[in-house]
Amino acid sequence: MEFPRLLALLLILLEWTRPGLPSPLRPICDLRVLNHFIKEARDAEVAMKSCREGCSLSESVTVPQTRVELDVWEKKNALEQAHEVQTGLWLLKQALSLLRTSVTNTALLSHIDNSIRNLLSISAVLRSLNIQEFTPPASAAGLEGTWTVSSSTDLLQVHVNFLRGKVRLLLLDAQACQQDVS
Repeated sequence: MEFPRLLALLLILLEWTRPGLPSPLRPICDLRVLNHFIKEARDAEVAMKSCREGCSLSESVTVPQTRVELDVWEKKNALEQAHEVQTGLWLLKQALSLLRTSVTNTALLSHIDNSIRNLLSISAVLRSLNIQEFTPPASAAGLEGTWTVSSSTDLLQVHVNFLRGKVRLLLLDAQACQQDVS
């Protein structure tokens, strides 16, 4: 599974460095990378749905709300949006890490590991976009905009929807990703 990721990154870098063309979006702003992460999250969700044994969540976990009301989202400033996304990424990483400890299905473990790595990559992208560093809270208790899931299928569905929704919106609106129109 690492080869397609490496190939995608290589293609993005080659496109980015091709001489004589107008400057394209920076690779970190290229939504094809996020689309790849979303596809892998969907693959994990499909694998979970077909799993019959050794794939349950040992306890309920706190996850971010995935519903986005665009008028409310657009009224938030960039810092508030970034904080909401970073909190959600942290919650998902904590939840997927817990799921990893309770899953015994080896095929599913590979998907979960990949999902955790992708969340870390997205966090690195946010740092590279000069989005303020995130300090995780001591616990998820009392965080706004969260809810609890008790099934691994629900957790992976939240993961997909969070990437498709709030993470995509944040990257689309990131100042560093705006193309110069001259």
